[in-house]
Amino acid sequence: MAEPFKNMYNKQFFDLFTKDLRLVIDDFDAHGFVSQIMDDEWEGRELKQRWIHITSILKKFLPADYKEAIAKILELLDHVKNTRPDFSVIDDTKFGLMLEYGVILNNYVEQYGLDDYETSVKAIEKITQFTSCEFVTHPFIIKYPDKMMKQMLVWSKHEHWGVRRLASEGCRPRLPWAMALPNLKKDPTPIIPILENLKNDPARFVRLSVANNLNDIVKDNPEIVIDLAKKWKGESKEVDWIIKHGCRTLLKQGIPEVMELFGFDSIRNNISVEDFQISSPKVKVGDSLEFGFNLLNHSNKTIKIRLEYGIYYQKANGTLTKKVHKISEKEYAGNSTTRITRKHSFRVVTTRKFHLGLHQIAIIINGSEFEKYDFDLIE
Repeated sequence: MAEPFKNMYNKQFFDLFTKDLRLVIDDFDAHGFVSQIMDDEWEGRELKQRWIHITSILKKFLPADYKEAIAKILELLDHVKNTRPDFSVIDDTKFGLMLEYGVILNNYVEQYGLDDYETSVKAIEKITQFTSCEFVTHPFIIKYPDKMMKQMLVWSKHEHWGVRRLASEGCRPRLPWAMALPNLKKDPTPIIPILENLKNDPARFVRLSVANNLNDIVKDNPEIVIDLAKKWKGESKEVDWIIKHGCRTLLKQGIPEVMELFGFDSIRNNISVEDFQISSPKVKVGDSLEFGFNLLNHSNKTIKIRLEYGIYYQKANGTLTKKVHKISEKEYAGNSTTRITRKHSFRVVTTRKFHLGLHQIAIIINGSEFEKYDFDLIE
């Protein structure tokens, strides 16, 4: 079994962290610092609880004045940058500061800096050049919506890719694990100028964030993203990738307007699914569902096909809920028959709880769903 994420805060981490803190905090008591962190409740704390706890202990060892404390944190970053060899290879594919380190600094700003906007914004701008900072911006957007979104727009033109990425990632309306942004979920228009500035960014991480931001907006305001996709389409290969990735939820939903935008025409009577077979109508938890079918193109022309399947999972209340899984996107020659086989895993993972009983599977072609087939999930 994989090591729990919370265990990244281990002896190796604290040896490194306290070594660095000792260089910027006068008379730093490393033993006392770690002892207060590793208290009687430490083992029972989950990951986020550990972040908060470590940050609260760090506060005791930093200057009481917030501005002075932030100055020490920024001094710490400069020290790390100048003494760690891994910072010599920073590029737009990774941050130089390891996640477990950066989260603590972010948490400090979030927990103790919300009332000092100017100091905190300057700190965030510096910290995000070392590590991902998107969670800390959300409470500032909620408290200072206009001011903070103007700052994000300024950041979208920053010289450092990490700051530009934060301009988008930090205002995602539905960022996982982050504080919700109800105003931006309701009206995402303040985000659009930021994404306009970043859609042609040279950094891959930044373009990925633009796509993910669009996909967040889709959940509440699909028409805004569809209009942007139409406007941006064809601008460049990179922008075309952004809008398609940003419309992935709409593609899975089979929205005809979106399917057509990306070249997936209605299949009408041209495509059929035949000889669908499930290797076993009963699948054990931990095993895989094996299935196969023939895809027939009855027309004389090549057709571009987005091929997916939907699994209807059993819920605790006895109803079924569908999740769509992509198989491929490719062209199928006219008057062709193609046999397709796949496996779908029911391996136990922490992010999904399986419920035994009736499940269903259906093939989806260019957004059109074909016949459902039953199978049972058993122990």
